[in-house]
Amino acid sequence: MLSYFNDILRIDLQLNTEKPLVIGVSGGPDSLFLLDIMLQHGFSVVVAHLDHGLRPESGDEARGVGLVAESFGVPFVLEARDVVAMADTQGLSLEEAARIARYRFLFQQAQVHDAQAVAVGHNANDQVETVLMHLLRGAGLSGLKGMTAYSLPNPWSDEIPLVRPLLSVWRGEILERCQQRGLEPIFDSSNQDTDFFRNRLRHDLIPYLDEYVPGVQERLWRMADILAEDNAVLEEAVAAAKNICLDSQGAGFVSFNAQVFTYQPVAVQRRLIRWAVSELRQDTRKLDFDSVQRALALLPPLTPSGLLEPPSETKQREVALGLRAFLEDGLLYIAAWDADADLPSAQWPQLDTDAVLQIPGEVDLPDGWYLRGEYVEYLESARAQALENADPYRAWLDLGDARTAVSTLNVRVRRPGDRFQPLGMGGQSMKLSDFMINQKIPRRARSGWPLVCLGSEIVWVPGFRIAHPFRLTPHTRKTVHLVMSR
Repeated sequence: MLSYFNDILRIDLQLNTEKPLVIGVSGGPDSLFLLDIMLQHGFSVVVAHLDHGLRPESGDEARGVGLVAESFGVPFVLEARDVVAMADTQGLSLEEAARIARYRFLFQQAQVHDAQAVAVGHNANDQVETVLMHLLRGAGLSGLKGMTAYSLPNPWSDEIPLVRPLLSVWRGEILERCQQRGLEPIFDSSNQDTDFFRNRLRHDLIPYLDEYVPGVQERLWRMADILAEDNAVLEEAVAAAKNICLDSQGAGFVSFNAQVFTYQPVAVQRRLIRWAVSELRQDTRKLDFDSVQRALALLPPLTPSGLLEPPSETKQREVALGLRAFLEDGLLYIAAWDADADLPSAQWPQLDTDAVLQIPGEVDLPDGWYLRGEYVEYLESARAQALENADPYRAWLDLGDARTAVSTLNVRVRRPGDRFQPLGMGGQSMKLSDFMINQKIPRRARSGWPLVCLGSEIVWVPGFRIAHPFRLTPHTRKTVHLVMSR
């Protein structure tokens, strides 16, 4: 066994004896065995124990772990947390609250002691139980591979790895080793409580399965080991896809190029969504299959030419954990519901206060945008340019003979009840809100979209359409040229 650990500790787990190692020690056989064998390999360790306060004897157990640390001559750190209160206030199960509290404590101590890693005593039996739990909950490959021996980054740190050196060691071997070494484990009575899901698996389901398939635990462990290797290959594909799909990310969002994203295999798409959620939320275990599928369902199909079909309408869907997914300007966003202020908006014009445009003249808009207006002297040239214009942020308007004295236009945002007569509809009007939806103006951009008006009448929605009454005709006598740019 010592030769086995020589290999795994220094190669697979990337550990060395030059820096301390924080070991989570409950006092049970797994953690005592881990502490003993790490010391045999010359590691400098810090024994860390968290008293969850869930059982009357927990205080005595904590003192017992302290005595073990003293007998080994190693530093001991003890803290107590009110896990029951934590579970109540955060809506967690006792199991989950205890797990979170424990890992937070261990990684805090790793920072305090400048440790190279946090080590815990999960063994091969624990791995089998974890795989079964994930299987029953409908997990994919990343869940069925079980726990990893070396995890960095992990939910608790991007710099300090979490290591599990005993994942290949069975509980029977550990108990035998403890007896040989004269170690006296503390057996946690709560491990017999079948109110806990993991304990029901351990004491009820696994023995039952073993009657059907003798050696089922070894088979499940081997399956997890194989799937871990398969998962590593898929993760490499996901990392490569992320490099070409990721557009940007910020405090409350991640965005992908929707066109490139859609070309990826579905398995990679799902992993990218999960990665995006993990960037925004620490604990992603409540992110289930349906949540991921809601995000992917937003993607429109590809056209026969291989391009992404424009979505028929602007949609957003709840993903999970306070996050939503939506399509905007060719990007697939995963974002917090309250993250609009964090999302990039410089690609379109916005207005934060009403303005007046003098003609000729110019007004400044936020984010470097501006609106410029001028009269056009040569009408034939204006008509030709208007007919050939492909720039949606450039427009030629006919203010009409009755408006020859007009020297200003108003620039404002939409108001309740606004209507608009888009060019091409023969003078028919429609609600401005419907026009914005039809033109797929991003939902979060509509309230601040600048509108050019004559009095209360909308004459141009920059980026989209002028109003029918202000189009150039053979009877046009006075033309205003408007440009919005940055």
